[in-house]
Amino acid sequence: MSVQIQSYSASGFPSDLNTENYGVVLLKGEGAFSVDQINYSYQGCTILFLTPFQKLKLASETDENITILFFHGDYYCIEYHKEEVACNGLLFNNIYLNPSIELTQEHFEYILGIFDRIQHENSENHLFSESIIKTYIQLILAICSKQKSGIPNDPVSGGRLPNKNAAAFQKLLELHFREEKELFFYSKKLNITNNTLSKSVKKEFEKTPSQLINERITLEAKRLLHLTYRSVKEIASELGFNDEFYFSRYFKKSVGCSPKKYREKVGISIVAKMSM
Repeated sequence: MSVQIQSYSASGFPSDLNTENYGVVLLKGEGAFSVDQINYSYQGCTILFLTPFQKLKLASETDENITILFFHGDYYCIEYHKEEVACNGLLFNNIYLNPSIELTQEHFEYILGIFDRIQHENSENHLFSESIIKTYIQLILAICSKQKSGIPNDPVSGGRLPNKNAAAFQKLLELHFREEKELFFYSKKLNITNNTLSKSVKKEFEKTPSQLINERITLEAKRLLHLTYRSVKEIASELGFNDEFYFSRYFKKSVGCSPKKYREKVGISIVAKMSM
């Protein structure tokens, strides 16, 4: 099914949720979760955004149900709709930001109500259901994009990072991740030690520089697999891997499946098809 709503109790939540779909997760109460082995805490009403093959685990139990909207990229393409809803690189696919947002009780209940409407339309399956469901998805993403883009001290909203070393590392990583994969390159460029850089980056992003380097390479690999028709060999070369098979092992270790399997499951976006 291209879109579905799934509700779980904490005790019934999968030990390792990992699908080919995008996920919009509603959490309530107090607890912790991990996305791709990075831990985050939450309190109150929270919404979390997952891209295909990101691994979600509940790190602590909650008495509240967890409700998830799943949709496939072939059903609703976030890149195709980027002009209407600027969520790609904000809600989804940003390795520097917390993947969740704290919601007001009012917004939480409103989005939960939209989930119910999507569920109803999905069961009705009439002539206009798909258009209505896509509009509901777009509404959820627009509400949350508006809220996240307005968070103070958020790099996306134009705020400045308080840590200069972390900010400089982020800029360098965006420029050089294709060819430079070792921590030493970045610390040398910044004229600081590996340890100083690691502490600065960990404090700012809650991830080590090595984790961010790996995530940035993997994110670009996913983007190229989904948004282009380039072969795995071409993508490996573009990302600085001389050996296609080493790249495939690297990708599988990070994502949990091979580049070929990722492309089969996630599909090639309508954006790639339109650019041919």
